[in-house]
Amino acid sequence: MAIRALPMGIIMSKQSLVYLLACLAALLSALFSLSFGAIDISLSTLLKGLTQLIGFAGDVDDIELRIIQELRMPRMILAFLAGAGLSLAGAVLQMVTRNPLADPYLFGISSGASFGAVLVIAMLSGYGAVWLDQDLMQLGITGGAFIGSALSVLLVLAFAGNGLHIERMLLAGVAVSFMFAAATSLVLYQIDAQAVSALLFWTMGSFTRANWDNLWMPVIIVVLCLTLFLGFSRQMRTALAGDENARSLGVEIHRLRISMLLLSSLMTAVLVANSGGIGFVGLMIPHIIRRVFKQFSRYFFVSCTLFGGCFMVWVDVLARTLMDDQELPIGIITAAIGSFFFLAVLKQRTRRSE
Repeated sequence: MAIRALPMGIIMSKQSLVYLLACLAALLSALFSLSFGAIDISLSTLLKGLTQLIGFAGDVDDIELRIIQELRMPRMILAFLAGAGLSLAGAVLQMVTRNPLADPYLFGISSGASFGAVLVIAMLSGYGAVWLDQDLMQLGITGGAFIGSALSVLLVLAFAGNGLHIERMLLAGVAVSFMFAAATSLVLYQIDAQAVSALLFWTMGSFTRANWDNLWMPVIIVVLCLTLFLGFSRQMRTALAGDENARSLGVEIHRLRISMLLLSSLMTAVLVANSGGIGFVGLMIPHIIRRVFKQFSRYFFVSCTLFGGCFMVWVDVLARTLMDDQELPIGIITAAIGSFFFLAVLKQRTRRSE
């Protein structure tokens, strides 16, 4: 019995080690990423500035202090939340649909959310809604993004059928994504030319709009969804065994699937409304984490959240520093990395099937 218990102890210690490394990587990424940008700030100056911000005496220049506090810290937090939320949404989609290629971007959820947000922005700008409070405008944009993302989920499920065929669902997601992308282009074609350039840059993914005033909603939604997903993790693990097995164990699989998909759509919509469309993060990070956690353990969702946030923080650093005096859209970098990853996953699945 002791011999059989040894491998389980090794597995648990390995999972615990990876979880601790994820927490450490999140803290270090959040700290060191603040040093990079158009104006590089040394680590010693950064540490002095952070201690000065929490009330201790310091001699950091006011300009550097404002850069850290008003520009880089909100941007870093939004980047971490975007990576964490999209990775978490991808992990949930892959579990409840039993589709290893599920991703908010490939399922058309991001495109639907972008269409809803752009449509609301166009309507507000068309009616000259300058009298609206910024929080109310952000709520309206987020509501439009959620309606678009929820509609995309319902369309994909309708085309995929009750069997949840992986290939059919993937093709339906790609078709829905192109449909909403075309609708977004049509809306952009109708609005002012100056607004189009800014919206086009935003739809490709950007954290330039990050500030302390609009961080409260992503924080609340990501933390709330993570808590709910952890609460329903046992039912979602049961769903991996198939619908019939889940029903025999007392799980209402249809209600569970719809509710988890809508929660994922809500989280994706909030992130898209604040950072635009960013693809393939929800595909890559859960696959990488699953290489370590061979089974869906209690560490899986939290590890996806932490590693996804770290990944997006460094992608944002790369977008800000890769070209002089220019900033690349986040979606270009994630699409370049994710497309190769997607092809590698397809090739691996083809080899297994053969």
